[in-house]
Amino acid sequence: MKNTLLIAITLLFITSCSKTEDVIDYSVENDAEIQAYITDNNIDAEKSTSGLYYIIDEQGTGEKPVLGDRVKVAYKGYLTDGSVFENNTEGYDTYLDNLIYGWLEGLQYFNEGGTGTLIIPAHLGYGSRSTDDIPAGSVIIFDIELIYVNYKTENDQQIVQYLEDNDLTAEKSDSGLYYIIEEEGTGDQPTQTDNVTVAYEGYYTDEESFDSSDASGVSFDLNQVIAGWTEGITYFKEGGSGKLLIPAHLAYGNYYYNGIPAGSVLIFDIDLISVN
Repeated sequence: MKNTLLIAITLLFITSCSKTEDVIDYSVENDAEIQAYITDNNIDAEKSTSGLYYIIDEQGTGEKPVLGDRVKVAYKGYLTDGSVFENNTEGYDTYLDNLIYGWLEGLQYFNEGGTGTLIIPAHLGYGSRSTDDIPAGSVIIFDIELIYVNYKTENDQQIVQYLEDNDLTAEKSDSGLYYIIEEEGTGDQPTQTDNVTVAYEGYYTDEESFDSSDASGVSFDLNQVIAGWTEGITYFKEGGSGKLLIPAHLAYGNYYYNGIPAGSVLIFDIDLISVN
C-alpha cells in the first residue's frame, strides 16, 4: 500500500510553509463542501473546534490513544465526490504523532476497536498542496477502524497463539503477564525488592534468541529490571524454573531497545538460582 496520506506532521509543516505564496486558506469553502456532503448523504456528524467533522459508529472498548502512542488503523480514503484514493484493509501501523492533523485529532475520539468516519478539511490534511490523487485544497474523508492502540491486545493474541502452537499451559496475571512454573522450587520466595540470581535464555515467539546468561546466572535487584521480571520472578521459589511470556507493555513498550524491536513479546526460560 502507498500510505501516502499518513505522512509526518513535520514534513507537512515544512512543505506547507516552504513557499508562503502557495498557501491558500480553503477553510470557508471546505466547510460549505462538508456541510453539503453531510446534508446530501443524511449524515449526523460532530464538528470540533478545529473544523474536523467526525462520526463514531462504534466507540470501541479498548485503550484510547494519546500523543506518543502507536496506532494501527484500517481505512478507506475518498473525496466528497466518492472517488477513492486509497484503501488499506490490513491496517497501517505508526505513531499517532506522525499523522496528518485530522488523523492526530480524530483518532483520539475513538477507543481501540472503534469504527467511524473522519471528514477532514484541507487545513487539517494537505492544505494547498496536491498529493498524488488528492488535488490541492481537498476535503478528504476516511472510513476508519482503530484496530490496535499500542501492543497490548495484539501481544496477548500472539502469546495465546504461541501457547497453542507449542501445546503449553500458562497462568495469566492481572497485568497481562503469562508464566509457566515447571519447578516451583523449595527455597525462599522473593519479593519485588529482593536481590536474586537467575540463569536465563530470552527469545521471541519465533524462537530466535536475543540474550542468555551462563549457567551461574546473573544477580540483580528485582525492582531494577523490566516489569515482567519484577513481577514474574516472584511466582517462583529459590531453585524453581519455568517460563515468563512478557508482553511489550511489561518490557520495552513501543520502543526499540538494544536490538529488540518495538512491541516485541519476550519469552524467558528462567532458573531462580538464589534469593540473596
